[in-house]
Amino acid sequence: MGSASFDLKFGAGLVRELPPAPAVYLFKDASGNVLYAGKAKNIRRRLQGYRNATARKAHRKMRRLVRAASALEVRLQASERDALLLENELIRTLRPRFNVDGAYSFLYPAIGIGVSGHRSLLCFTTRTAAFAELGLSWYGSFRSRPRTLVAFEALIALLELVGHREPSSRLRGIPRIRGSRTVAFRRIEPLVPPLGLLLAGESKAALPELAARLLEKPAARRAAAEVEERLRLLDAFFETDARRLREALRAAGGRDGFVRQEERDALFIAQRSG
Repeated sequence: MGSASFDLKFGAGLVRELPPAPAVYLFKDASGNVLYAGKAKNIRRRLQGYRNATARKAHRKMRRLVRAASALEVRLQASERDALLLENELIRTLRPRFNVDGAYSFLYPAIGIGVSGHRSLLCFTTRTAAFAELGLSWYGSFRSRPRTLVAFEALIALLELVGHREPSSRLRGIPRIRGSRTVAFRRIEPLVPPLGLLLAGESKAALPELAARLLEKPAARRAAAEVEERLRLLDAFFETDARRLREALRAAGGRDGFVRQEERDALFIAQRSG
């Protein structure tokens, strides 16, 4: 499929008449459903690439889109930043089947932590609203589910060495949702505030405090290599996820420390575009 087919479908003068300006473009099927949403700093150049797509492997997705689409809509934007934000919103709300990045923000996890009575609760979930009655403070949403889950499990393993973990049979009234985890501890209450600062990307003071407590525990000393690795994982999570989220929030004007799943991508887009 070459330039002739592109022109036949979308108009011979379409690319030529477009300005070299930022825009969002939408490939649609015969029913008007959006198959793909993309953004371009220079829409004329970007669509010229689709029009001239060759048989090269690098152009395979372009050719597939042009073959599948029946219509092409272009929405000019005032800036590349505006194009990024609109593209993100359209992908999030429409979930076009040819898009991948940003289409699944509903899978972005959060970590909740708080004290209820004589026990401390920690929760990993993508559905924070289901746990609203627990009164937890939430941190995230974080984009990487694997990294967040690894950090959560490392934290739980360390807390098991310094506190008393309650059996799951005692967690009555707490929602049991597939993919979510809720854990309760006793005797770790003083660690909850610094752990909150860690998850918020504000301070790593919880790590040396936790390490000092671990040194007092024979079981932790016997498992020194594992303890050190888990502390390292938490330190890495602070740098790659928690602090980056905090910096994006500050750049946006210092809003509340929790970012809803559907707002996270737009927050980082706004930060990257200045």
